[in-house]
Amino acid sequence: MSAIQNRYEFVLFFDVENGNPNGDPDAGNMPRIDPETNHGLVTDVCLKRKVRNFVELAKENKTPFEIYVREKAVLTTTQGRAHQAVSAEGQAAGDTIALARKWMCANFYDVRAFGAVMSLKENNCGQVRGPVQLAFARSVEPVVPMDVTITRMAVATEKEAQAQSGDNRTMGRKHIVPYGLYRAEGFISAPLAAQTGFSDEDLALFWQALTNMFDHDRSAARGKMAARKLFVFKHDSALGSAPAHKLFDLIRDERVTDKTAPARGIVDYAITVNKAGLPQGVTLEEKI
Repeated sequence: MSAIQNRYEFVLFFDVENGNPNGDPDAGNMPRIDPETNHGLVTDVCLKRKVRNFVELAKENKTPFEIYVREKAVLTTTQGRAHQAVSAEGQAAGDTIALARKWMCANFYDVRAFGAVMSLKENNCGQVRGPVQLAFARSVEPVVPMDVTITRMAVATEKEAQAQSGDNRTMGRKHIVPYGLYRAEGFISAPLAAQTGFSDEDLALFWQALTNMFDHDRSAARGKMAARKLFVFKHDSALGSAPAHKLFDLIRDERVTDKTAPARGIVDYAITVNKAGLPQGVTLEEKI
């Protein structure tokens, strides 16, 4: 597979209803917020995790779409496969790390896409700078995290049941955002794709993952999440034809209902594109 030849930027809008899109472990797993503005935040690694999970489901973790960063994966063991493959080919010892790095890129989707730090003491495969990068997602308006009390009717042990004198209910808490519309912006570099082998097939899979990842990431904690809009800017060259920030500025999100009342759905917003301002050498595609 040949690497992509064009630079891309993209804007993804997604929303959450009565759920926690990304808990902060330093704040008791409350939804992440910017403390100065109360805008909600979702980290780049959170979104990458969902992409990885979708690719693993879609491609069944088979070569060349294996996932390197998996739950409970032992990374040195995974990297050991690369060194075994290089050794089996009878390569010179001095080339081992570079060849192992190349093997990891060829076999693992997330290494080709996002890069990886694989310079471990054992089975060193070096480092890869990935062509696909995302910024933190930020809510369009401030959000108000809620701490909801819940009860559990059952208990875990007999001792717990006896201590409660017949009342098996225990109290718990659930952290949610009643509603929030989030905007995430990302970048795809053709020169870096040439280094990792990130191909047109990989790119198509990435768009598919962004579109469908929330449908395969359901949980009671996350409530109802959905990808609402995905805008893709494609440059006619590897280096690009316009600065990314100017392209992002062409996409506006505005509140169209009463701003004195809290937003509770996508219908409270209008997402518009200034297509007349699109620079020469850049095309725009709306995936959702």
